[in-house]
Amino acid sequence: MDDLGSVAWPPAPIRTERLVLRGSEARDRAAFVELLASPDVHTYLGGPRSRDELELRTPEVPERWPGSFVVELDGVMIGQILLRRATAHRRPAAVGKADLGYMFLPRAWGLGYAGEACAVALAWFDGVFPGEPVVLATRTANARSMRLAAKLGFTELERFEAWGAEQWLGMRPPVGPAGHR
Repeated sequence: MDDLGSVAWPPAPIRTERLVLRGSEARDRAAFVELLASPDVHTYLGGPRSRDELELRTPEVPERWPGSFVVELDGVMIGQILLRRATAHRRPAAVGKADLGYMFLPRAWGLGYAGEACAVALAWFDGVFPGEPVVLATRTANARSMRLAAKLGFTELERFEAWGAEQWLGMRPPVGPAGHR
């Protein structure tokens, strides 16, 4: 995966009623380690990484590249939204398109934060890259992610086997310059 290229980064913080999406800062490092080491977060993502390894290898300002948003609630990181160009995707239908990913700490689950943050990140993307579709891949067993994909307007392109499980690939139609699909 590649970042989004020449887009100015980070953008001004994006605010919703409850959340702030912004670029990564040094104060987020501990939350990134927690997020990447969490067995719960990585149930459908191939398993957690070693906390010791993460403590050693995570830079002072983690994930600071175009398309990586920290999701903040009351001044504290609760998750990450990723928008990356799928240059080497497993599925030909996704290659070259923007790929949406997201991870949230378990304490933030079930409260609508992922939907709220993904919707505003997609709106930002539509403003910066009008006319481009976005893809999303998730395990079919991840019922919450499947519901969120539908809520965000993704429709199924295909199902495929990878990483020992059935995966779902969906696409969100492009939004034109006037904001119409």
